[in-house]
Order: sequence, then C-alpha cells, then structure tokens
Amino acid sequence: MRINDVPIDDTFAEAFSMHMNRTIITACDEEWARVTAQEATGFGTSIIMSPAEAGIESVLTPEETPDGRPGARVIFATAKKSALEEQLLARISQCVLTSPTACAYDDTPNPKETYPVGRKIAMFGDGFQVKKGPIGGRILWLVPRMSGTFVIQENFGRTKGVAGGNIIYFCRDSAVGMTSGRAAVAAIEHVEGAYTPFPGGLVGSGSKPSSRYKGLLASTNERYCPTIRTLVPETEVPRDCNFVMEIVINGLSEDAVRVAMRTAIETVCQYPGILRITAGNFGGTLGKYRIPLHELF
Repeated sequence: MRINDVPIDDTFAEAFSMHMNRTIITACDEEWARVTAQEATGFGTSIIMSPAEAGIESVLTPEETPDGRPGARVIFATAKKSALEEQLLARISQCVLTSPTACAYDDTPNPKETYPVGRKIAMFGDGFQVKKGPIGGRILWLVPRMSGTFVIQENFGRTKGVAGGNIIYFCRDSAVGMTSGRAAVAAIEHVEGAYTPFPGGLVGSGSKPSSRYKGLLASTNERYCPTIRTLVPETEVPRDCNFVMEIVINGLSEDAVRVAMRTAIETVCQYPGILRITAGNFGGTLGKYRIPLHELF
C-alpha cells in the first residue's frame, strides 16, 4: 500500500488499556486556556516513568464549554485505577486552581465511577467555599481566590480507554520530520476522543520494553536509530533516512485511536521526504489491541 507514493508497511500498532478521565479547562481567553491545559498535562509522556499519560485533546469555543468561555479538553490516563484520582487531585489543584481565571469541569463520557475531586479541592476555600447546583446537570463548588471565583465540578469520572496507538515514519532529514509531525499533531486535535502524549505530541526516543541493564524497564529501540544502523543487523532504517519520528496516540476508545492514526498517516504523507511508514509492536506481548495500518484505509 502506498499513499502519495509513500510505502505503508503491512503491520500493526499494538495498544493497551488505561484508566482515563476527560476534563474541560476554561479560562479568560483561548491562549490562557491552552497555557493552563499544557501545565495540567505536563510530565505526562510515557507511563514508563511519568505518573500519567496526559495531553490536550482539543481547543473549544465558548459555545462548547459549560461556562461559555474559551476552553480546552484534556485527557489524563493512568495504568492503575487508584492512581487516577490522585493525578486529578494533584494536577487540577496545582495547575488549574492556581491559574488565574481558569476553571475545571468533568467531561468523561459514560464514566464507570466518579471521584469527589471537586469537593476535595474546594477545601482550599477554607470554609468560604460554596456548593451550587445542579446547574446544567452539574454540581459545582465555588472557591474564592485572588483572581476571582474558581469553579470546579464536584465529581470527576473514570472510564477505560486505549493507549499506545502509534505510527513510526522514516524521513530524509529532521526538517521534514518535525514539520510533518507538528502538522499531524495539529490534525489529530480535530479527532474527538484522541490525544497525543509526549512533548508537543512527538516522540524522539522510541523504546522497547526491555534492556540489557537490570532494573531498567525500557531502552532505546536500536532498530529505528539512524546513527547506528550499520551496527544493527536488524535495522529498519532505510539508507537515505536521517531522522525517524514516532507519534503515540491514546484515546477514549479504540475507534478514536484508529481515526487519529489514519489522520496522522494522511497528514504525514503530504510532505516530500517521507520515505516509509510503519508502526511499533512487540508481537502482542504489550497489549491486547492490534490496529493494522492497512485496515485504516
């Protein structure tokens, strides 16, 4: 299979389940909503060592948010169910409550359970907090702070999502790799329910779930490293390739991840200098979901 003459490998991406929450963050304007969302999802790259895999799903217009202000949807994911409430408490209290004008609302579809995150964070009000609602179906807490009232929904939900969808593509140079990667991440922001963890949504150090060193859970995937291809007999790197990019995609559903993977491939293939596209998998040992690239089209 080829798209715009770029070969697409007949392989699959391997994905796995994680516990997820989707939250809407609103603020005085779109720029500040995105700034707050970036803070709240920081250190949210890989569950290998990050406490969560987090990212911005999309930017919202005032017509799409509970309080009629600009906003952003963010998704937080953890491997353990018990860790999700801890991450929500930490990230919303330290990154949203502290952000001038920002507020937080749960937006988790069909939650399996809810956590009283808003009620707990509202205690910051030290007795001056006020419970309101239901307003638009939401129970809210109003917390006084220096920049005005912080509004937070009382309960935040948990659902099961899919993590680890991915594409890996080989580039002639770093310029085309970065340009196409940024464009793909921007396009994925229009796919509801999907997001890209890692810095700016891009992965520069794809890994394998093993190491020659005791105690190390992951290490560089040498088959995809251009600088050592002559040292690796099983290298995947083509001769003219000097840069390899991975985009990892998580989502609230497998369908969302599939749509986002297709969107990423279609976007990347628009750029000259893309030599080949594949996906990362470990023969089914990493997760139960298999997403064949050719099935996406």
